[in-house]
Amino acid sequence: DVLREHGVRRVGVPAGLDARWLARYDGEVRQDDADVPYTQLDALDAVVTASAVGCAETGTIFLDGSPGQGRRALSLVPDLHLCVVDLSAVEAGVPEAVARLAPERPTTLISGPSATSDIELERVEGVHGPRTLVVVIRTDV
Repeated sequence: DVLREHGVRRVGVPAGLDARWLARYDGEVRQDDADVPYTQLDALDAVVTASAVGCAETGTIFLDGSPGQGRRALSLVPDLHLCVVDLSAVEAGVPEAVARLAPERPTTLISGPSATSDIELERVEGVHGPRTLVVVIRTDV
């Protein structure tokens, strides 16, 4: 329903994503792998991923490239990122969340829209990564 509400026609998914999450989606689903070039990722309207951990205190979501989460580029190139966080993977604070991560895995932290300043020092948001992040908390785990 979220994908339909945002007009998503083409969605990218990482290997290992639970196929039941897209059972009602009737658009095109493309599975990502390391050989898919960035130009093809840019043609996607959205990406759906799982997550490793969530932090309640800061709202930060941690992706570590495990099955269902995919490579970093997949979560950064499409304009919409629908991220599923299992309630059982939510920790209260940052130290507890970090303690659940495997140190040998590359980790992407999602904490809010990216921002930078242009040459006139005007703040510009949404420069890097998706323009829209939708987080779904799964409670049936």
